Amino acid sequence: MKKTIKTVKGTREFYPETMSLRNYLYDKVRNASQSFGYQEWDGPFIETIDLYAAKSGEELVKKQSFTFEDRGGEQVTLRPELTPSLARMIAAKQNELTYPVRWWSFGPFWRYEQPQKGRTREFFQWNVDMLGVNSPEADAELIAVAAAFLRSVGLSPELARIYVNNRRLMDSEFDALRIDPEKRLDISGLVDRRTKMEPAKWDENALELGLDQTQLNGLKAILGNYDLWKKSDELTRLFAALEALDVKEYVTFDPNIMRGLLYYTGTVFEAFETSGSLKRAILGGGRYDNLLADVGGQPLSGVGFAMGDVVIGIVLQEAGLLPEFDLTPASALVTVFDESLLLKSYELAAKLRQAGLNVMVFPEPAKLPKQFKFADKMKMKVALVLGPDEAENGQVAVKNLLTGEQVIVAQDAVVESIKAMVK
Repeated sequence: MKKTIKTVKGTREFYPETMSLRNYLYDKVRNASQSFGYQEWDGPFIETIDLYAAKSGEELVKKQSFTFEDRGGEQVTLRPELTPSLARMIAAKQNELTYPVRWWSFGPFWRYEQPQKGRTREFFQWNVDMLGVNSPEADAELIAVAAAFLRSVGLSPELARIYVNNRRLMDSEFDALRIDPEKRLDISGLVDRRTKMEPAKWDENALELGLDQTQLNGLKAILGNYDLWKKSDELTRLFAALEALDVKEYVTFDPNIMRGLLYYTGTVFEAFETSGSLKRAILGGGRYDNLLADVGGQPLSGVGFAMGDVVIGIVLQEAGLLPEFDLTPASALVTVFDESLLLKSYELAAKLRQAGLNVMVFPEPAKLPKQFKFADKMKMKVALVLGPDEAENGQVAVKNLLTGEQVIVAQDAVVESIKAMVK
């Protein structure tokens, strides 16, 4: 028995059904981005490892990147993220661009992670960034883009929420508790795991990280204070802007949003489905400063977010929100009556395509019932028959595959006839 060659672990195969989902998501993110005036862009799929060594964490570079040596001896990697490429490209034309820059993209990325539900090693990601403006109102616009997408795919505020926190607010609270800055990365990671741990065990871990009981009590008070945002001028302005942008119903302040807080410099946000069945964020992002510092450019503030296609695909499927995709490859099938009329069938199909129709020709002469059956399986609604009599008289037989009705029409009128049937 012939051995089957398996796919590379963590990669994905896109049959027409799953390709339809990918294209559906692309259309939705494009519409959400462009409705706010963002321009589409992209970077290379392969980059030098030096680019990520300069901008990204050690874990991403050494453990999660698909790195290899090219034929010229240079260490390169399949891109694991887009921000370093964005920084380099902006820096290269920093003095030529018109600010604020509003860019978006949707493309493939690769990370060497353990495949599991909601996570693959190969994925598509939507990236949206605004560069050159440092204000809560700009942050609000990015959140509004995300909310516009959620709304467009049917995820109401009851089904998905965007949770917001702020780096400067949390730093001021940590300062008040006298939490050592060197411990804050570990403390933030512990907060991120809070819902996955028993309360007593979580408290124990916090004390093991060096907090005293007073600091632990203070930290728990902070994490339970959902009015804490009112102490922040940035968040007060943010929520006012979100209300003006008509998306405030999607957004909730949550002091427990810590992931990425040390990377970001101000606002940080993540979106989750409210049922919590999938313990992964739909999207996440925030405000960052000095984007270009490590790639030779002048300091530039920005705000952005990213969304992978895997989690959102699962969320929409489980919520029953995916449309029934039309996999019909063509409006009509032009049959081939016999060998002598093969080229006539090709000519007919060419005229129909020039008229704007998607048309398939059966690849060889065959019995008409076989060709009709093929068209039916491909979910086409119309089949055209160009027999000797029709060819001689400038006509074509148009068969409605749904009703079985067949009419003879002039070739000049066949376009209107097909459009009427597939409407």
